Amino acid sequence: MLIQWYPGHMHKAGKEIKEILPQVDVIIEILDARIPFSSQNPMLKQLRGNKPCIKVFSKSDLADPELTQQWQHYLEQEQGVKTLALSILHPEKARQIPELCNKLMAGKAESGRLITVMIMGIPNVGKSTLINMLAGKAIAKTGDEPAITRMQQRINIGNNIVLLDTPGVLWPNVENKNSGYRLALTGAIKDTAISHDQIAFFAADYFLKHYPDALKARYSIEPLPSTDHALLNEIGRRRGCLRSGGVVELDKAAKILINELRSGLLGKFTLETPAMMEVELIELVAIREEKETKKKARKEKWKGGQG
Repeated sequence: MLIQWYPGHMHKAGKEIKEILPQVDVIIEILDARIPFSSQNPMLKQLRGNKPCIKVFSKSDLADPELTQQWQHYLEQEQGVKTLALSILHPEKARQIPELCNKLMAGKAESGRLITVMIMGIPNVGKSTLINMLAGKAIAKTGDEPAITRMQQRINIGNNIVLLDTPGVLWPNVENKNSGYRLALTGAIKDTAISHDQIAFFAADYFLKHYPDALKARYSIEPLPSTDHALLNEIGRRRGCLRSGGVVELDKAAKILINELRSGLLGKFTLETPAMMEVELIELVAIREEKETKKKARKEKWKGGQG
């Protein structure tokens, strides 16, 4: 599965980011704590270059706390960035961000000059929520639908800091199919971009392997089925998602699993680990090389046919 969901305003936002970066002192990249790798935008990583960066783990109250710590340590060691885990349950932690920005730009802060901080992130990751926390009032529009912010905003939050808010930018093609499923499952990609069944099968398989106790507790299933398809069928039967003849309506069962997972009814979870991502990156390189080899072979065959 190769997800292609790239509304026109996101393309425009990418160009605007490139244009304004020379004016930026510090970049804050917001990640979904449940998918710290998949919610990173590789385009943004390349664009920021060596500028100081703070990676904020949003929605950490929904994520597996042990894996959040693993990810923070990994990113700080591997990418040389600062990290901070936040949630709407503890908005006071957001106060550490202005202090950290001033430390990262100590010379500018001491001179009293304004520090320009750009906030980046994919759609629906919590940028507007963080801005409102930092400003201490509702300035940026928030919501559960991806791609709500559509225009750059400049917001003075005090402490010598001006924030630049940018629209949520998702890269044009999500090459890693598992990252595509994770983005869809957490709501970064609109539900119309991929079928509920596909997302739910991915979620069911992952939870069977990594969070079986959460499934048992939520759906009172003991023992658990061994496959994703069987699990969805069992959830559908127990929730009355049946057509005539007792056939389970998988789409309804899929929506139940997805909605309850997103709302936190299945407990705290994280859909990827640093070790898992390193393996998937190696696999992705192999896939790219295979595609390039096939492309060259087709080109050579075409040239031969023209000769």
